[in-house]
Amino acid sequence: KSADGGASWTAVNADLTDTKIRALVINPQTPTTLYVGTYNGGVFKSTNGGGSWTAVNTGLIDTSVRSLVVDPQSPTTLYAGTLSGGVFKSTDGGVHWNAVNVGLIATRVVDLAVDPRTPTTLYAGIAGGVFKSMNGGGSWTAVNTGLTSKYVQALAIDPQTPTTLYAGTSIGVFKSTNGGGNWTLINNGLNSYVYALAIDPQTPTTLYAGTDGDGVFKSTDGGEHWSVINTGLVNTHVPALALDPQAPTTLYAGTWGGGVFKSTDGGGTWVAINSGLGSKYVETLAIDPQTPTTLYAGTLGGGVFFIRAQGKVYLPLLLRNR
Repeated sequence: KSADGGASWTAVNADLTDTKIRALVINPQTPTTLYVGTYNGGVFKSTNGGGSWTAVNTGLIDTSVRSLVVDPQSPTTLYAGTLSGGVFKSTDGGVHWNAVNVGLIATRVVDLAVDPRTPTTLYAGIAGGVFKSMNGGGSWTAVNTGLTSKYVQALAIDPQTPTTLYAGTSIGVFKSTNGGGNWTLINNGLNSYVYALAIDPQTPTTLYAGTDGDGVFKSTDGGEHWSVINTGLVNTHVPALALDPQAPTTLYAGTWGGGVFKSTDGGGTWVAINSGLGSKYVETLAIDPQTPTTLYAGTLGGGVFFIRAQGKVYLPLLLRNR
C-alpha cells in the first residue's frame, strides 16, 4: 500500500494462500470490496481494500481462475472464467458458485467481458473463439464469423456503444460492430500477439493493445490504424493495461519482468513505478473507479500490491500458456 504519491508499493497478501494472481476485479459501487482469481487457490474476496482476504470457493470446481468480471449494476453478481472448468457464476458476492457452461465448446476461458448497459449480455474468450450469452450465462452461442484466429486472449467492449467490441488474438485485433455477429481483422500497423486491450471511456475510438514482445500499441480511430508507443517502456511483454477513468491519458502497463509502467500523456512516454513491488511479473491491474489514484497490481508469485499513485526477459511459451 502506498500513500506517498506512488513512490512505493506494499503487498496486501494477508490470508492469501496462493499468491499467483491471474485476475483482479473491483466492486464499482463499493471499491473497498475486491476479488482476485488465483492460479490454484480459486477466488479470494476482500472487503477492506486488500487488508485481509477470505477464500470464496463454494461450488467452484476448478480453482485455476483466469478471469473475473462483475455486473456493474448488481455487483454481487460476478463471473469467473477458469482454465479447465469453463464459466462459473455467483449471485451472492462469491459465497456460492454454479457452473454456467451450456453451449460452450471448450472449458478453457481466458477472458470475460460484460455489457455495461445490459449486464445479462456477456462474452467469453475461450480456446475456440468468442462465445456470447444474452441470459446471464444461462446459455452460450459461438459468435466467430470472420474470426480467423480462435485463440482469444483479451476482450474489450466500447462503453458508449456496447455492440462494438474488440478481441485480442494470436494474430492481432479483431473488431465487431454488431455484438459479435461478424468480425474484421484490424491490424494496420499491428501484427503482434495481443494479450491486453483497454478502451478510453471518454473517447472510445482511442484504444490500447498490450502485446507479447512488441510493447504497447495505440489507435485513435477505432482500431483502423495502430502506432507503437514504447518510449521509456523497458519491458515489452505487456499482459495488463488499465486507464484512469477520470483522466484516461493516464494509463498503466503491467509487464512480465519489468513491473508496472505509468504514462500521463496517453502513452507518449512511460516511467517505471516499481518501488516496493515484490514481483516484477504483473498479470493484472485494476483501478478504483471512484478514487482512481488507487491502483492494484496482481502478480505471479508476489500476490497483490496496492498503490495510491498521484503523481528484457523473454518468456513467450510461458506467456502463451498462462
